[in-house]
Amino acid sequence: MGFVSTMILDFCVALGMVLGGSLVGGVGALLTHYPPMKAMLDLAEQLKIWALVAAVGGSVDTLKIIGDGVWGFQFSPVVKQFAYLIASFLGCQVGYYLVKWIVTERAA
Repeated sequence: MGFVSTMILDFCVALGMVLGGSLVGGVGALLTHYPPMKAMLDLAEQLKIWALVAAVGGSVDTLKIIGDGVWGFQFSPVVKQFAYLIASFLGCQVGYYLVKWIVTERAA
């Protein structure tokens, strides 16, 4: 898979994990008589870091590539891994802000 394709995939995986996890968690909160909007917002905040790690494919591999690249003075893999991390981070943030927008629109 190409560089841009992997970035788009990482973005979408992180976005989907935050959105899907918080929406399904909101259904679970509704079934257990817990305020679903609060649960969705809390879950979206808590799922960001896990979505980031899952989208990149595990933090150990990423850290190994970054470490080997820095110590071996090969900066191309390091830049690619940071780009993948940024794409995943942006996916997490977009997912969080979409959930926040949904929650605040419904509460108003």
